[in-house]
Amino acid sequence: MPRLRRDERIVDRDMDRELTLRASSPTEVTSPCRQRQKQKVQKQLSEEGSMLVEDSVPISPELANWIKLNSKGLKIRKKDRQWASEVVNDFRECLLKFLRSCTKEPFFQSAEFLNTGSYFEKVKIHSPDEFDMMLKLQSPARLDMKELDGGLFYQLDLDHQPRGPIQAFLLDNERTLSSSKILKTMYRLVRQFLKTYKVPDELCHWEVNRKRPTSPAVTLSLYRSENVDEELISLDLVPALEIHPSQGWPAVVRNGPDVNNWLGKKVRLEIKSQPCYFVPKRMKGQNISDEAKESWRISFSHIEKKMMTYHGNTKTCCESNATKCCRKSCLMLLKSLIEGLKQRFPKELDDLCSYHGKTAFLHTLSVRFHDSMWACEKLPGCFLYLLGDLEDHARRGSLPHFFVPDCNLFSPLHFPRRALAFLVNALLEQKREGLPLLKPPAPVSPLKLRTSHSEDSSVLTEEQPTNSLLSHLNKLPIFIVALVVVVFLIYVNK
Repeated sequence: MPRLRRDERIVDRDMDRELTLRASSPTEVTSPCRQRQKQKVQKQLSEEGSMLVEDSVPISPELANWIKLNSKGLKIRKKDRQWASEVVNDFRECLLKFLRSCTKEPFFQSAEFLNTGSYFEKVKIHSPDEFDMMLKLQSPARLDMKELDGGLFYQLDLDHQPRGPIQAFLLDNERTLSSSKILKTMYRLVRQFLKTYKVPDELCHWEVNRKRPTSPAVTLSLYRSENVDEELISLDLVPALEIHPSQGWPAVVRNGPDVNNWLGKKVRLEIKSQPCYFVPKRMKGQNISDEAKESWRISFSHIEKKMMTYHGNTKTCCESNATKCCRKSCLMLLKSLIEGLKQRFPKELDDLCSYHGKTAFLHTLSVRFHDSMWACEKLPGCFLYLLGDLEDHARRGSLPHFFVPDCNLFSPLHFPRRALAFLVNALLEQKREGLPLLKPPAPVSPLKLRTSHSEDSSVLTEEQPTNSLLSHLNKLPIFIVALVVVVFLIYVNK
């Protein structure tokens, strides 16, 4: 862990929140009219308080320009985006046709794709090299959703004797749906599909990666045929079991996310009316039960995508002729910083991922909900506020899942305490030094030596003649070097 100086907080957010809580705590029974008036005042105080926080944060012109400059550099070039989209879309359409014609696996014949992830939310950074797709599988019957932890992982049981293709994916008790069997079949189908599939770009080909123990995805990599060391695109195919909306969400998450002030009560009801999905992800741990080995994790990726698309408090934010905001730019900056931290400290921050930043971002949006707080010209202050919120969550060791509030993503089970303390110090160091990792360094490619008759000859470019000469001189005995210098000086004096 790096040795960092003790950092003094610039803004006392705890005091600001305490004042807000005091203002919102009723001390007497009031009429509905009085309550509505008090809620209106509370919203106004919240907005003014956030404005005060932003105004009180000293931001140097150099730091503000650095944040704006990196924000512009995160956008994906149109040419790159178009090429990647064509390749991935062709793969998706051809795979879908293959599954619908696959009579040996009728359960997959009615599958459909849901596009999820940062690329389709339009917050992907740097390059279009990562795609996420959910393969939607329809549940043929009502399910008994047995909670295994705080509401994130479940055991799925059929509530009556099953019939049809789903019988092939049940455990020996003929009721529990096996996540491992679904994922294993998905792997087999994708490998079978790739035997006859050809990429539109004839110079490229897809390969299936080795299965990761707790991953719910079939991960593929796109390579150029002449260079299999450089991955062009990574694609995650995640089979997702759709639960019919009539059955509703599990009880622990049935209230839906707290977006009343941000998106409104009507949107919250619309969110709760959406179907929920379960992906075949195994719980972490060594001594887990047999039920946990066949666990399913609830997924809200489709709802997150909708919330990112319609993110404004006024419903028209960032539309073609409407006022723009900097919400997505702030999230992209935070993703870039997290990527830079993981490249700088790969072992210490191995548990950190972009979803931690996204979760903190959603919590911030639910509190700072007015569009005026996210005006484009306020980008530096908004980003620093978001970064401070992530630091606060890490310092307190509390980052509730936005849809499953009983699940803490910063609990020791999900994020070791030592790594959490390291994250806090790393964030403080970044703020103190002007966010140097906001633009993560390019990965260092392995050195490729030229063929040479000498062991000592390495790759040298025309820009390195001085270093080359010095390196060879350093290998000579010191008295020979001194003799050469003396002869040179005598020659010059003549």
